[in-house]
Amino acid sequence: MDNMFKLMGWWTGIFAVMFFVGDMLPAALLFVASTIFFLLLGYLNLTERMYMYMFGAYLMVFMVGFSYYSTFIHVQGVAH
Repeated sequence: MDNMFKLMGWWTGIFAVMFFVGDMLPAALLFVASTIFFLLLGYLNLTERMYMYMFGAYLMVFMVGFSYYSTFIHVQGVAH
């Protein structure tokens, strides 16, 4: 299970670089934070149950943040 978190860290790192090259700095910083989080978890050697709990917590925080952003911050019909 720890190798899967290292793999997710690698992919989020690739996305961070691509967002940075595309001059999308907020998205790049978000993916850099995700990369650090996944790599940190990948090297902790936790139990499989704990890895599942951490991934579930990550998904919950993401969905709460995304819902808040899409409801209160994002203005529809305005291209940035």
